[in-house]
Amino acid sequence: MSESSTVRQAGGRVLVLGTACMATNVVYHALSARVSDVVVAIEPPVPRLDLVRRRVRRLGPLRVIGQLAFQLGVSPWLTRRGAGRVAEILRASGLRDQPIPRDRVRAIASVNSDAARALIAETAPDVIVLSGTRIVGRETLRSTRAPFVNLHAGITPTYRGVHGAYWALADGRPDLAGATVHFVDEGIDTGSVIAHVPVTPGPEDSFATYPALQLAAGVPPLVAAVEALLAGTRPEGPTVEAPHAALRYHPTIWEYLGARFGRRAR
Repeated sequence: MSESSTVRQAGGRVLVLGTACMATNVVYHALSARVSDVVVAIEPPVPRLDLVRRRVRRLGPLRVIGQLAFQLGVSPWLTRRGAGRVAEILRASGLRDQPIPRDRVRAIASVNSDAARALIAETAPDVIVLSGTRIVGRETLRSTRAPFVNLHAGITPTYRGVHGAYWALADGRPDLAGATVHFVDEGIDTGSVIAHVPVTPGPEDSFATYPALQLAAGVPPLVAAVEALLAGTRPEGPTVEAPHAALRYHPTIWEYLGARFGRRAR
């Protein structure tokens, strides 16, 4: 008996546009347990050198040096220390991160490539779910009538960009630590909100485990939103009147140490 045969599955097709990562695996398995046809297209990550160059242009060299010091000197240590906690979070939430079956995966160079748009036309999905891709451009968004839905690791509109739970804690706003399920528009994390879900990190959690908490909290409302769309219902979320805040990036090493020693975030 397959994992999905014990529950009633929604009809229709879902295309997941993602990167090869734990979150994409989790999203695939959660969706495939509830939806009869899930296809995954995987793009490679943006080359790190390209990311660094863009950030230098946007943020300046000093801040980028601080970010690299954190990413290369602190983040790997946190990841190693947090691996057991991440596994515990997934296990407690009933989420699976096993590799996606190879026959369900297609490779694309970028979500913004002609090949990606051709794949969208070929698969004719009813809903498209994003998982860790680069920003989807206007041409791809407008290439289909299917809605794009994203699980964002932060509470929008206040925490756009990356590591929203970390920044909420570092800012002394634990009430805004959480995740957002939202429709995707042509902005960055600016689409209509479907659901806000809070997380409550414990003393055992850190920068490396906050995303797993957000994933565990956000997957159920993500799946529910997809099921509603497949049933012909557009899910309605809370009305958000706050202005869109500035994008968040990785912390610099001095920002991280300041928050850690200030006992706001680990």
